[in-house]
Amino acid sequence: MTEQITDQALARKKAMDLLARREHSRLELYRKLQQRKFAAHIINSELDKLIDEGLLSDERFAEAYLRSRFERGKGPNIIFSELLQRGVIEALANHALEGITEEQWCELAYETMNKKLGNEAELDYDKQLKLMKFLSYRGFTRSQIEKAKDLLRIKLIRNNENK
Repeated sequence: MTEQITDQALARKKAMDLLARREHSRLELYRKLQQRKFAAHIINSELDKLIDEGLLSDERFAEAYLRSRFERGKGPNIIFSELLQRGVIEALANHALEGITEEQWCELAYETMNKKLGNEAELDYDKQLKLMKFLSYRGFTRSQIEKAKDLLRIKLIRNNENK
């Protein structure tokens, strides 16, 4: 009996240590505690307690994860996929993504494309294809990529006029 109480206390302490560093989804914490050889029933019990106490929240994790990935120039498709892989249910992932407007996604795609392009003054066809592939790989939608490309084209035209 004392060994089980000790295991529960250790599992809770480890979960709290992990949560102190950053938000985690329930699935992430479950996997990390499982790697440390805690029994499944102990892990589930402690994670349920943390959820009841408001210390563990998939919703909070999804919002924090979204902000982090958005700041790194990742698009909605890749973020959505990564949230699902981390155990966030589809409805919560969609809800988190709804917090960012289509205009914000397009602006991010433009900024990401512009950063990738650097100081190059011309955008030939091959370079356009590479940039579009890059943004697609980053998880942006086709329409977001097209809008970003249009914004970049306008910027390049203005820069050429100012020379």
